[in-house]
Amino acid sequence: MANVDPSELAKFGEIAHRWWDKQSEFQPLHEINPLRLGWIREHADLQNADVLDVGCGGGILSESLARLTRSTTGIDLAAKALGVARLHALESGLTNLEYLEVPVEELAERSPARFDVVTCMEMLEHVPSPELSVTACARLVRPGGWAFFSTLNRHPMAFLQAILGAEYVLNMLPKGTHEYARFIRPNELTRWCRDAGLTVEKIEGMTYNPLSRQYSLTPDCSVNYMLACRKTA
Repeated sequence: MANVDPSELAKFGEIAHRWWDKQSEFQPLHEINPLRLGWIREHADLQNADVLDVGCGGGILSESLARLTRSTTGIDLAAKALGVARLHALESGLTNLEYLEVPVEELAERSPARFDVVTCMEMLEHVPSPELSVTACARLVRPGGWAFFSTLNRHPMAFLQAILGAEYVLNMLPKGTHEYARFIRPNELTRWCRDAGLTVEKIEGMTYNPLSRQYSLTPDCSVNYMLACRKTA
């Protein structure tokens, strides 16, 4: 069985048509995208890279990557979101961007070591067995390549900011977007990466200023954080 929660697919499927509306529930993804993209570019040479974006949704990060890479593939299991992503890519004239409806574990079985860079951003906290997704991402990276992950820390500050603050006070996200029990501590994610043959090169937190509506990097990983990993063999 695919490592997927049907209720999560349904939840995002209901609002998929608003993915590219920067005033919608997806506004935080649009606002955080430049920060993530810049952080990826600091570590990996994207110019001649084949890139995979795991859990691509409507394609916000995928499109940004496609403009900088030789080829970009986005995968997801939310059919409605992929439909939105394909249409927007067509409208944007991106011929080096492909979207596939396939589990990352299945793709890793049939195409191991296919990509120079694999990104998996804000997806792990939405699947039943995130460690399996990490292992699959690692299998898909070529030796010497990069894997990037971002997720939410199972820390009281994350509950206060990402759930109470973002969902109930600021109404930045629909209520029920996140489940605190599914948040992942950095030591858990780094262990899964090491077990999968990845070397963690950098871990960095992200913080949000509700007044300026801007995200920035921080050493504090108590809420959102990102990992940059190399495939050593």
